[in-house]
Amino acid sequence: MRYARRFLAPLATVAVLAAPPVLADGPVCAPVTKVPLERHLRQLSLDLLGRPPTYEEYQAIRAKGEVTVEDVRAMMEQEEFYARIRAYHRALLWSNINSSVNNNNNSRLYGDGSATNALSLRSNSSVQLRGVNNAGCDSYLAQDVCNARQDPHADPALPATAAACAKERYDERGVPNPVSWDYNTNYYTCTPLSVTDCSATSLGADAKYLYFCDMRRVTSGEDAGKLKPYLCKPTSANFSAEVLDGAGKVVAFEYPDAPSNVSVKRLDRCTLNLSLRNGVKGSYVPQTGCVQREGYVTRPAPFWNAGGPEVRVCAIEAQTRAANPWTLEPCTTSRFNNDRSCGCGEGMARCESSDNNGSTHRARVKAINTEPELIAESVIRRDEPYYNFLTTRRSFANGPLAALYRDPQQGVGVFNVARPKDPSVLPDIPYAEADTWKEYVRGPEHSGVLTTPSFLYRFPTLRARVNHFYGAFLCKSFVPPDNARQPAAEDACNRENNLAKRCGCSYCHATIEPTGAHWGRFAERSAQFLDPEHFPRYDPKCRDCALSGNTGCNNECGQYVMQAYDGDGAQSLGMLKTYLYRNADEEANIDGGPELLVERMLQTGDLERCTVRRVWQEFLGRPMSAEEQRMYLEPFAQEFARDGHRFKALIERVLMSDAYRRID
Repeated sequence: MRYARRFLAPLATVAVLAAPPVLADGPVCAPVTKVPLERHLRQLSLDLLGRPPTYEEYQAIRAKGEVTVEDVRAMMEQEEFYARIRAYHRALLWSNINSSVNNNNNSRLYGDGSATNALSLRSNSSVQLRGVNNAGCDSYLAQDVCNARQDPHADPALPATAAACAKERYDERGVPNPVSWDYNTNYYTCTPLSVTDCSATSLGADAKYLYFCDMRRVTSGEDAGKLKPYLCKPTSANFSAEVLDGAGKVVAFEYPDAPSNVSVKRLDRCTLNLSLRNGVKGSYVPQTGCVQREGYVTRPAPFWNAGGPEVRVCAIEAQTRAANPWTLEPCTTSRFNNDRSCGCGEGMARCESSDNNGSTHRARVKAINTEPELIAESVIRRDEPYYNFLTTRRSFANGPLAALYRDPQQGVGVFNVARPKDPSVLPDIPYAEADTWKEYVRGPEHSGVLTTPSFLYRFPTLRARVNHFYGAFLCKSFVPPDNARQPAAEDACNRENNLAKRCGCSYCHATIEPTGAHWGRFAERSAQFLDPEHFPRYDPKCRDCALSGNTGCNNECGQYVMQAYDGDGAQSLGMLKTYLYRNADEEANIDGGPELLVERMLQTGDLERCTVRRVWQEFLGRPMSAEEQRMYLEPFAQEFARDGHRFKALIERVLMSDAYRRID
């Protein structure tokens, strides 16, 4: 009716001049003025294809004299339309996990694998592996060849045999030992010397500091890579006492009368010997004040450059163990990058690419963001019932995504995703083919886009998943009623831990909590499926740990109730967290998964009405007015359902409506 207002004043004037008042029964609406043919075509082309019409398309439509439903259908068969559909669903699903996945870069490799820059972990990991942040291995000394020393004046003579070399370069169970060292400038001030080596003759008056003369690699300039001597002494004046050996050489600096709260009271000369953490063999830590570097080995190109030339890899990172050979602690978790015995695994699978922009991580994130868009597109391209995109097991993978899903060691410590039980279902796509997408069928636990890593990471809690489902697909939000009342602070109801029952919270959570149960088998803050085979509803071991006060239970019970805050919690110790405060109906929701939720919502008509509203908003650029809701909402929703929920048919119906064609 608002389009008639521009004509209301002239009509009123005519009425005054006429003999009998013709508006006695109400206002008369002016005819709807529709956009011209060319503008109509331009409007359709921009909305459906994201571009203006071509000259040839203008000519063709002028010859016909009108835009027909066949023209609209032809546009919806073009690839540009499906790109438009992907963009629509990207916005609908908020498909962007860039800020949802924490990647501290501890598993990123640096270097280029060349003769002077071996691949190595150099972020926070290098503190535990070599003694300081941003330290790689010695790219100039081979781990398996004993033919040189960086500091021959301070280190023992080179082993005379291959067997002796192997014994020096690896411990008894094959863990790499250091081959060179440098003084850590966090503890020492190292001054360059004007001599060429660290011999006692060259040092002269400073000969007693022979062991603190450090042959260091020049990092830049024309002498880059060459060894130059530096004399290193503690930066802190507190280390004023010099400890001498029998030959009068300084072997340590001590902090006399150090306060009890000082952790470092002595700085010993650096050697090739590792320290033990808490005296445990195999649990190595670098010597305090020293950067202890292992050498390099040559390995095939890593998985992200499969088939490429061999590369130099630091001996620690080149290891492929599944567990520390001394302590048996696993190397298959994020702790691998702090354990000298683990390494990056087969094909460097546990680590990320060596370029400084983190291309491996970016490729995985981009692929995860794209997966739900392709699921939605495939449903619409095949003209299937639209809500199949919320329930189908069909999905798509490209090279980076197939590799991530196939190999449990890829992305360890960064991504925790539901991987197929049978990796053979995944398409065989080389990692490098990021633009190649192939279809495959996921397991029965999956339900369309609602169980993709994109959705699960973007909405990390059960409540967040419910909230977005209601907002995106039902056009509803959770707000308490206007007459909602909060009880007094001292009311015991405020201390109810079950939000579905807590005063003031139950207005929303009485719906949120049961609905969230549909994602109960998908862990929060990850995309992990809690398979009943490995995560039973109740685990007696976890209950025993909880009762003994061992709430960590060796990191095996993170998904289980391990502490009790009320009676229900006490009865639920050792139970999977998602079952806490659940009744029988909610437990059925857990078993049914998101697919059951979609099936139930299809019985209410809310899904259809919301989809009509969203398509209307998308193509008319504004919400439905109250009058348009009366005229179009319910009829379009019912016709959408009768049409088999065909999304293109709904778009067609909206675009052929008078509301779309009129001048606004």
